[in-house]
Amino acid sequence: MDSVDLNVLRSVLEWRRAGHRVVLYSVVQTWGSAPRPPGAMLALRGDGVVIGSVSGGCIEDDLIARLYDGRLLDDGPPVQLVTYGVTRDEAARFGLPCGGTLRLTQERVGDPAWVAELLARCEAHEIVARELDLATGSVCLSVANKSDIVTFDGERLRAIYGPRWRLLLIGAGQLSRYVAEMARLLDFEVLICDPRQEFVHGWEEQHGRFVPGMPDEAVLTIQTDERTAIVALTHDPRLDDMALLTALNSRAFYIGALGSRVNSRKRRENLAVLGLGAEAIARLHGPIGIHIGSHTPAEIALSLMAHIVAVKNGVELLQKNPVREAVS
Repeated sequence: MDSVDLNVLRSVLEWRRAGHRVVLYSVVQTWGSAPRPPGAMLALRGDGVVIGSVSGGCIEDDLIARLYDGRLLDDGPPVQLVTYGVTRDEAARFGLPCGGTLRLTQERVGDPAWVAELLARCEAHEIVARELDLATGSVCLSVANKSDIVTFDGERLRAIYGPRWRLLLIGAGQLSRYVAEMARLLDFEVLICDPRQEFVHGWEEQHGRFVPGMPDEAVLTIQTDERTAIVALTHDPRLDDMALLTALNSRAFYIGALGSRVNSRKRRENLAVLGLGAEAIARLHGPIGIHIGSHTPAEIALSLMAHIVAVKNGVELLQKNPVREAVS
């Protein structure tokens, strides 16, 4: 899941603690072309305030209309199934792509304790499964794996929740500022490590969180996991290679370093001399990014984030040529 859905749950918790009635919607099945995937969430407060999304907008309008018609918060089953887009006319009415069908669970939220626990576990960088029993409305939380997916058998919904994706930048120079800005727009939590105090000036807290210490210490401090990307951008081997020696033996899903083809080859040779194994070295992306003919810092940042997102999403890139970086 992404943090849009985590924000939905944060609002659900806040609203319930404030005494508001809340209905939570979750996409459980789609057929054909659907705007949002299974697991996407929307919460509707008793006064009509909404957060999240389950479609392109028209279904949200209908759900709000149902609320004002008094069809959502009345007594009845705690969980119901709602289907949109069964017919071509209905698909067109609700803005679904031609032939698209969307099925949702409509769940009245009672005791929000499970919401608080789920959010706390995600903050602790756990991946959590939430099982919703449609007959009783009961919720059970359990440990999940990164390969788990949303499942629905008509009686129970099993949805997967996890922490935000993270990006650790080694170096706080100009390129890092562009990368940080784009990463934040892509909903990554941005972390920065740079022991050179000269480069720290001008960074605001909203741009990312600084991790103190040397780069190798930072990789360990943040408890690097499979939802973490690490990119070395100082162009100083004393800092970059220090981080890479630790990062390449971690569970990070993406590890890259700035540099030309020649420098990237030399870096791999140096890492081998320093005792890093061939399998670990093979995980290194360098030069970083995908080939878009980039030269400026902003263009390099764009190619880098495109590559990171592709790896995160399990996409096999058709273009194997790495970015031609502006620096050697």
